[in-house]
Amino acid sequence: MVVMTRWLDPDEQRTWRAFLSASRGLMETLDRELQRDAGMPHAYYEILVRLSEAPDRRMRMSELATETASSRSRLSHAAARLEAAGWIRREECPTDRRGQLAVLTEQGFATLAAAAPGHVEGVRRHLFDALSPAQVDQLRRISEAVADQLNAS
Repeated sequence: MVVMTRWLDPDEQRTWRAFLSASRGLMETLDRELQRDAGMPHAYYEILVRLSEAPDRRMRMSELATETASSRSRLSHAAARLEAAGWIRREECPTDRRGQLAVLTEQGFATLAAAAPGHVEGVRRHLFDALSPAQVDQLRRISEAVADQLNAS
């Protein structure tokens, strides 16, 4: 059976490359700013945010890995660094001896609270300020459609 490749037409190719350039550039810029201003990569910031939003500021490590789209080993490595910084602590899961919880410490919450205003300003400056309100709505709807498609597969 021969499968026909559905090549991108010139407009789709321009759109794809613009999307790649914008998404890579945005994430690299936000990561660089967080490193400079808060001493942490974006991946660590996201872990702290997820924990700050979780009940009692704690979450199972396996769930945190899923929420941050990280492998368990990558999350474990990040957690070790966050723990060494005093920003999180790990506890045994009371309902599953094999599981662990990540818990955001007061120091971690204070670090996140200090980093958040600059990060939010960067997101606003580099993304939302470049768009009209209609484009913001379109970007949200497009992003949701792509995420839904990916989650369905």
